[in-house]
Amino acid sequence: MHTREEKMEAFGRFLDILDELREKCPWDRKQTNDSLRSNTIEETYELCDALVRNDSNDICKELGDVLLHIGFYARIASEKGEFDVADVCDRLCEKLIYRHPHVFGDTKADTAGQVMQNWEQLKLHEKDGNKSVLSGVPAALPALIKAYRIQDKARNVGFDWTKREEVWGKVQEEFQELQAEIADMDADKAEGEFGDLFFSLINAARLYKINPENALERTNRKFINRFNYLEAHTIKQGRNLKDMTLDEMDSIWEEAKKNEEKL
Repeated sequence: MHTREEKMEAFGRFLDILDELREKCPWDRKQTNDSLRSNTIEETYELCDALVRNDSNDICKELGDVLLHIGFYARIASEKGEFDVADVCDRLCEKLIYRHPHVFGDTKADTAGQVMQNWEQLKLHEKDGNKSVLSGVPAALPALIKAYRIQDKARNVGFDWTKREEVWGKVQEEFQELQAEIADMDADKAEGEFGDLFFSLINAARLYKINPENALERTNRKFINRFNYLEAHTIKQGRNLKDMTLDEMDSIWEEAKKNEEKL
């Protein structure tokens, strides 16, 4: 691992290169916040993919790509006289110190749950903080992650089930309401009830300390692996998936599942 001096030198080198690119490269020179935004989202998802795969080499690479965007936005802002990367770092440090009084002050917090409760309360009291408990949830978040964040923030101010087992009654209630709307063939109301059911299931995952995003992605990857196995074995037999019966496909699917169990 590198020394602190080497880390500071590497960060300074990055800033020097970024400055030179911004001044001399036609492509880098023309970039704006708006032109970079979609690429930033893409780079963030690529980092998340590397994290899911636990590929340390790719994680390092993708972190660099995200850092480039952070540096780029700070450089653009400095050209407008708004702020620079030092302001970004200083504001982050001040926020971290303020929101961790159990580390930098006299507040006591022995569990991660207590830390999160303190965090939300401090955010509400910050001068430039959120005006309400849920206002800090970004509107652009994917719906599944947003639901989890909404529920977690509500929990931090005491709006939650007394016993986690109680959530299953809500899940069952939402499922029955969905079934009723589907039976009535009301597509609009059925969509609303699907949302309510998803929301209650995400709530259950949170209460049982299961990350619903990770859980769903785990199932996505499992399905992909099994379907790829099905497709590969179908091609090996000189056949096409479209020409196979569902029973034939299920047979190979079960074979894929058994192979997973052996790993």
